[in-house]
Amino acid sequence: MKLRNQLYKILVIPVAALLMGGCKIGKQYTRPQIDLPSTLDSTSVDTVSIGDYPWEQLYTDTILQQLIQKTLDNNKDMLIAAAKVKELAAMKRIDYANLFPQVGLKFYAEQEGEDHGGGHYKSDDQYDIKLGVTWEIDLWGNLRWAKDKSMAEFMGSIENQRALKMSLVAQVAQSYFELVALDNELSIVKKTVDARRESLHLARIRYEGGLTSETAFRQAQVELARTATLVPDLEKKITLKQNEIAFLAGEYPHDIKRTVLPEDVIHAASLPVGLPSSLLERRPDVRQAEQAVIAANAAVGIAYTNMFPKLTLTASYGSENDELSHLFKLPHYLLAGTILQPIFAMGKNRAMLKAKKAACEQAAYAYEKVVLNAFKDAYNAIAEYNKVKEIYETRLRLEQSSKITLDLAQLQYINGVIGYMDLLDAQRGYLDAQIGLSNAVRDKQITMVNLYKALGGGWQ
Repeated sequence: MKLRNQLYKILVIPVAALLMGGCKIGKQYTRPQIDLPSTLDSTSVDTVSIGDYPWEQLYTDTILQQLIQKTLDNNKDMLIAAAKVKELAAMKRIDYANLFPQVGLKFYAEQEGEDHGGGHYKSDDQYDIKLGVTWEIDLWGNLRWAKDKSMAEFMGSIENQRALKMSLVAQVAQSYFELVALDNELSIVKKTVDARRESLHLARIRYEGGLTSETAFRQAQVELARTATLVPDLEKKITLKQNEIAFLAGEYPHDIKRTVLPEDVIHAASLPVGLPSSLLERRPDVRQAEQAVIAANAAVGIAYTNMFPKLTLTASYGSENDELSHLFKLPHYLLAGTILQPIFAMGKNRAMLKAKKAACEQAAYAYEKVVLNAFKDAYNAIAEYNKVKEIYETRLRLEQSSKITLDLAQLQYINGVIGYMDLLDAQRGYLDAQIGLSNAVRDKQITMVNLYKALGGGWQ
């Protein structure tokens, strides 16, 4: 009966304390109020968005798909982010465990001999075995605020991982399209170098035949040399771009397999972009910023509750004796409660509260900034997408007109109607128009990448 009463005291007192500790003081989190635009695109109010599509559906080039998947699997930043998620998941578990009693088993054995004054030697042994329980009662919600904070930090790490994935998908796609465009530009320049050699050969014949001055012949040499200098520069850019893609994929530099630049990229007249509110829910960088506000608000709650008393209960039950053989013949139990109340610390606790409130204010402003940046990205991407088709069509007409002008100039030059400088201007104009058209095709691909990223696509 006596043992039952002891166990009753050990169990009932902590339960009563738990019932007392039901309040959680402090300001609960509310999302910062932001006035959102009514629409993202004046031509569309559809709730559907291309940001909801998986990236495999947007990027149909199988080589590009393989590059993206390899990057998501092997990119070092992605691996670091995944490890960070694991770390914060474990830290979250620690703060959750602090809400519950901590139980430990202690076994203590001591053999001691004493001889005070000589001739009176005696042993003073001690043997203990005790089961101990320690429990900090969460009277004001301090431990629950700590759990909320670790949970927000954990969720923030997940959103960071998603944001990184979204960025990597876009970065690999853009670098791939730029690499393909550089290949096409190099091909254009090499063909132009061949044409310059033909022009130089013709200029030499006309000069040696006395039909033109030496100036035209020398100018042809200069133009060939000037055009030839573009080749190694483009080859260098191609190598650097390949190295960049290999680095993103977590590999050492090597040649990147790729397709050729298409003659044109077909864009739909308009794409669904969704509603402003869906942008906030879809973009992981916005979601991460909100989790930072939640964590900062929880830190304020921790600092506030630190100014109130803390109650810690300690209970132990076991046995202790001077002889090991009689260890369980002398039962022992202990119930203790400790209240810690901050009294004087030179204003340290209040200063900490003010500091955490200021940090929470910073996190709220940072969240608003991220939201503004998200809308800026979306509006910029939509504007680029809506204009890139027009830019391509104007450059296509310029390239076609420049080709006709060059053909006519070459014919007139052969017949002596115009001078070499006029032919040279036509050649330069055609080269620039070809490169401009190639870049326009590349830009049509990249505007789709930017729009998809701005709308939060790529991380599902």
